Amino acid sequence: MFSLSMSVQPQVTVPLSHLINVLQSLKGSVGTRTFATSRTTKNKEYATDADQPHKEPLWNLRDLGLSDLGKQQLDELVNGVFLHIKPQEMSLSLGHMGQSAWRTSHLSTHSFYHNKHGFPHVPVSMPFFAKHSSLFQSELQNWPVWVQSRGFKTLRNKTRRLQSGFDRPIEPEGFTPSFMKSFLTREKVADVESLDSLLKNKNIPDGQQESFKRGFAEGFLKAQALTQRTQDSLRRTRLILLVLLLVGIYGISKTPFLSGLDSAVDPVQMKNVTFEHVKGVEEAKNELQEVVEFLKNPQKFTALGGKLPKGVLLVGPPGTGKTLLARAVAGEAEVPFYYASGSEFDEMFVGVGASRIRNLFREAKANAPCVIFIDELDSVGGKRIESPMHPYSRQTINQLLAEMDGFKTNEGVIIIGATNFPEALDNALIRPGRFDMQVTVPKPDVKGRTEILNWYLKKIKVDPAIEASIIARGTVGFSGADLENLVNQAALKAAVDEKDMVTMKELEFAKDKILMGPERRSAEIDKKNKEITAYHESGHAIVAYYTKDAMPINKATIMPRGPSLGHVSMLPENDRWSETRSQLLAQMDVSMGGRVAEEMQFGPENITTGASSDFDAATRIARMMVTRYGMCDKLGVMTYRDMTEQSPETQAAVEQEVRQLLKESYERAKALLKFRVKEHKSLADALLMYETLDAKEIKMVLEGKALDGR
Repeated sequence: MFSLSMSVQPQVTVPLSHLINVLQSLKGSVGTRTFATSRTTKNKEYATDADQPHKEPLWNLRDLGLSDLGKQQLDELVNGVFLHIKPQEMSLSLGHMGQSAWRTSHLSTHSFYHNKHGFPHVPVSMPFFAKHSSLFQSELQNWPVWVQSRGFKTLRNKTRRLQSGFDRPIEPEGFTPSFMKSFLTREKVADVESLDSLLKNKNIPDGQQESFKRGFAEGFLKAQALTQRTQDSLRRTRLILLVLLLVGIYGISKTPFLSGLDSAVDPVQMKNVTFEHVKGVEEAKNELQEVVEFLKNPQKFTALGGKLPKGVLLVGPPGTGKTLLARAVAGEAEVPFYYASGSEFDEMFVGVGASRIRNLFREAKANAPCVIFIDELDSVGGKRIESPMHPYSRQTINQLLAEMDGFKTNEGVIIIGATNFPEALDNALIRPGRFDMQVTVPKPDVKGRTEILNWYLKKIKVDPAIEASIIARGTVGFSGADLENLVNQAALKAAVDEKDMVTMKELEFAKDKILMGPERRSAEIDKKNKEITAYHESGHAIVAYYTKDAMPINKATIMPRGPSLGHVSMLPENDRWSETRSQLLAQMDVSMGGRVAEEMQFGPENITTGASSDFDAATRIARMMVTRYGMCDKLGVMTYRDMTEQSPETQAAVEQEVRQLLKESYERAKALLKFRVKEHKSLADALLMYETLDAKEIKMVLEGKALDGR
């Protein structure tokens, strides 16, 4: 390689072999195109790449920077280049007409240059090119130039030649790379045409040029606005996608596999909750007091060889205060309180529940003595079954069983569980050694309800004349949560009526609302149906008032509530733990009083369907008397729990006795109402006038006294 300095191009690099080819082709036949001739060898297995003729790339003087050369100058250049070349060497390079000037070499020579170019290296005089640099711009600009092609022995197989790349045209050395060639030969972008030149080229009249400019500006502004809206929409879309991506990453990070299954469990200090806050469950409090003593002074019991209890199971209906009792135990003992719900251990991922159990007990052991409370224990400690849908569902309860009574001791850790369905718990969980104590938390009795009502009434503004015992007597079956709701409903009613304090009226209203539903004052009841309802309810009240062993009346009303058009509420003196035969018969008589009143006042043709619920109650009592309580002389003291298993004769006898009890009750109610026709009519008229009467007002009406203040 050597460099040629020219005036047009500062630096041009041309291979010597290419230059010789150009000069040889210029010296020989001008404008001709020569192809390499094939040459066969004696060995048929091998051949050179010259066997396949190929077209050599054409070179002109402009590509080599020789476009200013004249004829005479070109002769001088050729003579100068080949000045030191011997005749025999010249014949090798120039050859004869019709023969290849460059022959293929099959033997390596002693020189790399000779092996590459076909002749020994001859130094070229550089001053000649410097002297005649201006001669490289000639009219011979389009003469073809033959480029040397060197080849070596290869297989004749065309596939092998294609794989080895021998059939590709050879790129001239020192030529511009393809990517640079495309970059350098890229067409220039046309200059942006101005608005004035556009008006001139379009030959727009002068009168329309302003309109054209205005329209052009408006279109440009609209396009800009559209582009801006598009960009804003893309920004919003990107922002939304980014937010969704961050939310998704955050959600994934909260999964147990990323956030860690063994996150810290923080205990709660129950300093403000003691047994003083628990009302109506004295027996349960007394049993749990022993657990408090265990936690406060364990040496007192271990000195005699006893062991601390491991678990306490609280069993009872919803709303009776099981959670409050567990908190009170921790508050009384002044120990850390760990709360967990059974549903927290139930996850779709395998092993999560068991890991959380381990973590909970590990933290509790580190802070012993303490209390672990597991609410809704049946969710995690249910009976173990073989389920193909949940093959790993037993891992959590197995881990809980191992933690409560395994090889590792839990000294000072008390586990309190609460459930509404103890029958659903696994037998291994409720055995001694795990849940050693089982405490029943029942619904409160009348005394407990009175204490609970007084506790919640202290938190609101109430009338000092309120008697909580009266409300407690009328709320049989209410739990502590129900009583709290009753007081809250009364306070809301007083606020709606714009009263300064809660009175008995609001408490009675809240009780009726919970028991029978809200009032339906918007219901339009015609006069006839209202009269039937008044006589129906007054019939219940008359029978209840004049029947021995019937519960005292609390209130009678014909105001629609829920599905009923009226009702009479009874108020027992105390909670009934058992009932006599006379009390059951009295309840049946009171139930029959409504239908009897309708029949006596309006005739058998005008009786209504309002007594259906009364008949249900009376039939249930009569059937229980015959089949469960042994209160039938004919069938004797024998129970019949499943009537489908009895013989047809027995079933018929039971039905006959039930029918006989109901018939006798109907006749007793009818006889009573016939005897009390006057009182019956007075009470019905009072209900039609006042709609609601309490116990005192009912008594005054039945005694023939006027209702003052109504």
